[in-house]
Amino acid sequence: MGRRTMLSLREILLRLTVAAVLGAIIGIERIVRRRPAGVRTSLFVCLATALFTILSGEIAHRLGDSGSTRIASNIVQGIGFLGAGAILRGTGSVIGMTTAATIFVEAAIGMAAGGGLYAVAGYSTVLVLFGLTVIGWAETRFNLKCRLMVFRFTTSHADSVATEIQRLMASLKIPMQHFRVSMSGATSIAEFEADVSHKQQEEILAQLNRQGVITEVVPVEGHQE
Repeated sequence: MGRRTMLSLREILLRLTVAAVLGAIIGIERIVRRRPAGVRTSLFVCLATALFTILSGEIAHRLGDSGSTRIASNIVQGIGFLGAGAILRGTGSVIGMTTAATIFVEAAIGMAAGGGLYAVAGYSTVLVLFGLTVIGWAETRFNLKCRLMVFRFTTSHADSVATEIQRLMASLKIPMQHFRVSMSGATSIAEFEADVSHKQQEEILAQLNRQGVITEVVPVEGHQE
């Protein structure tokens, strides 16, 4: 096997540019859907990992070091800390998993571009966009995606409603979080949080919504992918 030749400046700039463009494309999708890790973050993740990958090989070549993958392997560990920063533990749930996973795959795409595997980097970007857009649409369209929602029922007979809520949620096998009953003047309020699909949400409201009961359903603040 012949010795690896150093990359030309033109090739290095091409690899960095491809990585930056692919990162920006993914970032645009994040911005359109109003998610964290937008254009600049995605561009920087891809660009940085591409640069580290290039430097790993180039520095190893100059120093005659055969362990050219050491820097690249550390990228995986480092990007894990960045992704972990995007994951927040919310009220009874973990949010930001999609953002963290997107950052992780952006790093891989950047490494592929940095290694000159343009077709692999480009195709991976297409798959990421497919997952974020098409599969995301299908989750919404077919009510597959669950969201953490707050259900609030205001009535003058909260005790009977509270009992019915517990019975209904048990029959639907949907765990409740922070179930509570409180008084507000002459009325009582029964409320809880639950991860539900749109179809489950409609079923709960259909069963509990009646005359004399005011129902409210709102997403938990900050709950996002």
